[in-house]
Amino acid sequence: MITIFLDAAQGGGFQSMILLFAIFIGFMYFTMIRPQMRKQKQEKTFQESLKVGSRIVTTSGLHGRISQIQEDGVIVETLSGKLKFEKAAISREFTMARFPEEKEEKK
Repeated sequence: MITIFLDAAQGGGFQSMILLFAIFIGFMYFTMIRPQMRKQKQEKTFQESLKVGSRIVTTSGLHGRISQIQEDGVIVETLSGKLKFEKAAISREFTMARFPEEKEEKK
């Protein structure tokens, strides 16, 4: 009779361990994996929306204007000349804050 109770207690511990493991996996998904996937999607749409003439800032801090868009990167015109960069090297946040697309007219 004592053996039956011990077996039942061990089975309950295994089920609670599986439940805690499932909760941990769910927590990791919603705190790490899902935000990273959302960020990658935003970066991809930003890279696809680049156009010639846009003022940009690279991740290394280089300021310039896009003069050509190629399949493997972009040609950025700076004060010192033209340089080729990967699309992933363009920083979105600083560009949008520094050069808003809609400029207000001065009276």
